[in-house]
Parts: sequence; C-alpha cells; structure tokens
Amino acid sequence: MKRYIDGIKFGMILQLIIGPMCLLVFHTAQNRGFINTIPVILVIAFVDAFYITIASLGVSKILKNSKWLGVMKIVGSIVLIIFGTSTILNEFGLNLIPSLSIESGSSSLIMQTLLLALSNPVTIVFWGSILTTKIVKEKYKRKELVCFCLGLVNATLLFQLFVDLIGTISHEFLPSYLTVLLNILVGIYLIYFGFKNFFEKNQKKY
Repeated sequence: MKRYIDGIKFGMILQLIIGPMCLLVFHTAQNRGFINTIPVILVIAFVDAFYITIASLGVSKILKNSKWLGVMKIVGSIVLIIFGTSTILNEFGLNLIPSLSIESGSSSLIMQTLLLALSNPVTIVFWGSILTTKIVKEKYKRKELVCFCLGLVNATLLFQLFVDLIGTISHEFLPSYLTVLLNILVGIYLIYFGFKNFFEKNQKKY
C-alpha cells in the first residue's frame, strides 16, 4: 500500500509538467463537457499504463538507441503540429483535417487522443529512467514495483479528472471570446511543443 501511495504522490508531481495531453483534456472539457471528456482521460491513462509496462520490461533501453525512436519522434512532432494548427483554424470555422476537429464524433475523438498519446515514444524512455531509478536506488521488488506503477497510472486519472473539471467550469463562467482565446493558446502551445519535441534531445514527458 505504501508503494501505491508513493506512486500516486510521485505521479502527481510528474503530471504538473503541463504537456499536450493535459491541454487536450482541458480543450475537450471546454468544448464537450465533463462527462464526454472522461473517455479521453481513460485513453490517456491506458497509454500511460502501456508505456509504463513496456518501460518496466526494459524495452526502453532498446528504444533509447534505436532509429525507430527517432522516426516516431518525428511522426509525433508532426501530429502535434497538425493538431495544434487544426485547433486554431477550427476557431475561425476552418478545418485543416475534419477528423481532427474537437467537435467530431466520440469515436473520432478517442482515436485522435490515442494517436496523440502514442505519438510520443520518448515517454517510454522517460518512464524507463524513472523505474530504473526506483529499482536500483530504492531496491523495489516486483510486487512493490507493480504497486508503484498502479499509483502512477491512478495519478494520471486523478489529475486529468481535475483538469477536466476545471475546463468544464471555465467554459460555464468565461465569456465566449475568452474561450476562443484559450483554444487558440492551446493550439499555439501544441505547435510549440511539437517543434520543441522535434528539435529536443530525448527525455521529455507530456
């Protein structure tokens, strides 16, 4: 239980690093409401769990020196830039790619979230370095590591639900022009994050 709580605490600290997934949840909550954003959060948590599992199996060591990581990093950056651009254009009634519109159907939104979440394989290396530290320095056993990882995933759920709530509330109280401005700022940040991810050396978390 202690390792599980440690995982939640540590995961919450990591979630404070604002990344594209956090902004996607906020953006979706503003446009679709609290309940309709929950599937997006579940997809993000699932991808985090998937990457944490891969990292814990040591695959991150392979990917760290692989050309595959570089290729996927480029693809992920392009996805972020396209989505950011589409987010901005949507506020002016233009659709760069209709399927990327936040107003599209639920299935399209889930696929869009899955694509964005999976498009940053550097996350595997990030989780790998964290889990390696916990195993080596704190001598976590297998059961302790599993509990710690469960805590990390639950931290993602809790934090993103909080962001969902804030996004929903802000939509209710903010004037429409400020909502539009926030959406445009989200788009700009996604574009920035995409370019930064493209030119930056490894070790970055969303």
